[in-house]
Amino acid sequence: MKHTISVLVENKFGVLSRVAGLFSGRGYNIESLSVAPTMDTSMSVMTIVTHGDERVIEQVTKQLNKLIDVIKVMEMKEKDYIDREMMLVRVSAEREKRDEILRIANVFKARVVDVAAKSITLEVTGTDDKIDAVLRILRPLGIRELVRSGKVAMLRAEPRA
Repeated sequence: MKHTISVLVENKFGVLSRVAGLFSGRGYNIESLSVAPTMDTSMSVMTIVTHGDERVIEQVTKQLNKLIDVIKVMEMKEKDYIDREMMLVRVSAEREKRDEILRIANVFKARVVDVAAKSITLEVTGTDDKIDAVLRILRPLGIRELVRSGKVAMLRAEPRA
């Protein structure tokens, strides 16, 4: 089962290495990892996506909490958070394919970020399901290159009273 873990850490040298080492040292794979500073530049937030059962995730969470530079660890629960991923995808775009690529981009609210003689590069932002759907549709047209950011996530705001 896929899990998203948010880790608030001190923004110090070596923290990323220690967190990644914790996973690799125990034989757990990181499917995606995104790290960025928070509003307080002395801290960063890591969004880690990994696979495992509840026991594995509980163990990983406990081990993360033991690391000195880790401030807070939260496993994101499905309905309690918002997540997004960004992808840049370069698609072969011969003259006869351009209109179809632009229609697909419009349907998925993707942005055209580069146009060349034989390709179009799109920026797609959304859930991993949306990103996967765009890829399925573009693949027959000829994907030349793609890069995905990995998931970023945050807790949902508390509902108004």
